[in-house]
Amino acid sequence: MKGSDLLIAALENEGVERIFGIPGEENLDVVESLRKSSIKLVVTRHEQAAAFMAATYGRLTGKPGVCLTTLGPGALNLTTGAAYALLGAMPMIMITGQKGILSSRQARFQIVDVVAAMKPLTKLSRQIVSPMSIPTLVREAFRVAQEERPGPVHLELPEDIAAEECADVSLVPPHPVELSQASTSALDRAAAIIMQAQRPLLMLGAAASRPRSTPDLAEFVLRIQIPYFTTQMGKGTVPGGTNLYMGTAALSERDYIHEAIERADLIVTIGHDTVEKPPFIMGPDGPQVIHVGYQPATVEQVYFPQTEVVGDLGLSLRLLADRVEGKIANAQALLPMRENILSRVAAGATDERFTPQRLVHDVREVMPPDGILALDNGMYKIWFARNYRTQMANTILLDNALATMGAGLPSAMMAAMLYPERRVMAICGDGGFMMNSQELETAVRLKLNLVVLIIEDHAFGMIRWKQAVDAFPDFGMTFGNPDFVKYAEAYGAKASRIGAVAEIQPTLEKAFSAGGVHLVIVPIDYSENKRVLVDELRERLTARKGM
Repeated sequence: MKGSDLLIAALENEGVERIFGIPGEENLDVVESLRKSSIKLVVTRHEQAAAFMAATYGRLTGKPGVCLTTLGPGALNLTTGAAYALLGAMPMIMITGQKGILSSRQARFQIVDVVAAMKPLTKLSRQIVSPMSIPTLVREAFRVAQEERPGPVHLELPEDIAAEECADVSLVPPHPVELSQASTSALDRAAAIIMQAQRPLLMLGAAASRPRSTPDLAEFVLRIQIPYFTTQMGKGTVPGGTNLYMGTAALSERDYIHEAIERADLIVTIGHDTVEKPPFIMGPDGPQVIHVGYQPATVEQVYFPQTEVVGDLGLSLRLLADRVEGKIANAQALLPMRENILSRVAAGATDERFTPQRLVHDVREVMPPDGILALDNGMYKIWFARNYRTQMANTILLDNALATMGAGLPSAMMAAMLYPERRVMAICGDGGFMMNSQELETAVRLKLNLVVLIIEDHAFGMIRWKQAVDAFPDFGMTFGNPDFVKYAEAYGAKASRIGAVAEIQPTLEKAFSAGGVHLVIVPIDYSENKRVLVDELRERLTARKGM
């Protein structure tokens, strides 16, 4: 048995079914061991896409996704994906190659200290120096990646260690990751505050989307009947049919949902992670805040909860509901604000222009409740976070932590691989799409059913909007595009260009019905960015101050 055989056996022992990446000559022993294993190697066209796919696997399943690259340039191409998983709390294992460490016939050619480079971007970064240590290091890597707070782990396997013959080594059996229980005193204190609140409000954050916690979260909301809002990454954690949803905080302040936030005297944040752009700004005169999470709150200038309930989130919510169910006299005090907030946010959804509101409305019409959207990063992300109504957990995958461009298409590809029976759509701006557009070939090769909606404005739209809002001249943010229809066809995909607003829904329906990989290109009227998100919300704030 070689070191590479032991590595692959250890990965099989962890239940790994796929590895994403681009191997190099330093991985050839690993590739050969993979060839003889039950694990499928999914070759991507860029290492960054492999990391995004592995991280999204972790996000959707709760189990670490695995990606593989060579040394130096290949390994360094994982760094954005590592940061994406670290900030987004997605469990992932990155395995990179390296020149031999016992002897060196190529001097320093291509050698970069990848272990050191990965340390600030991972929970753990280790070089494997002996085949005998592989089973324990792999088990430790998976344990660390899955423990709260989940994230990426890096293992570097030098080529001579991979090729070294070794005696059989026993594999380490996986074991469940146990979570601590919140203290009785913390639960009692939080329950007393909730029952005394005059205008309570719940906020569901990124950690509430963990696959293991969403059933308990939905039950908690239904049991205590307090209205809730979500952060961008907390969308979908409670079924939309509860009629307690107040909105999503796509902005930090001023939006219509902040009318309820400003009125609340208590906000119970569930699974809030301050890596997200603040959903509201805490101040000395604001509401009291209870933090319920897997881990203690990270105290920030804008977030400093007065009470914390820390432990297994699902169990904490069950125990908290046991204490307060039926005893919250003012549970629905803020609920009368719901209709006005949601109607104001939804205004313009049927406009006869290519507005963001119309686009969100039409996409929602063609997506079933279990359909999955994977958003890249751009101005449209704010509109989808704000306007798109979700009914199931993890049916809108957006990144409000690292907020990197280029992740939308690979994330959607992973979702389509995991859930081939569900509709999956990637939503990308023309800027973000071109950052990883080469993965169309991967998607076609894998025979995925996937619709990619490209929002075309020939610009880095969000930065251009910020430029205009801050009164800078319009400069340096525009570009040209290829003919996206021909571009898709060159990869073996199908494509359609929308020319009229009325074509949006039928074109998307046709794309889904046709199957395979289908690009749909739609123009956008971003004049709504300033009219709604700046002027209208500023007028709302001015009117409230004048009351």
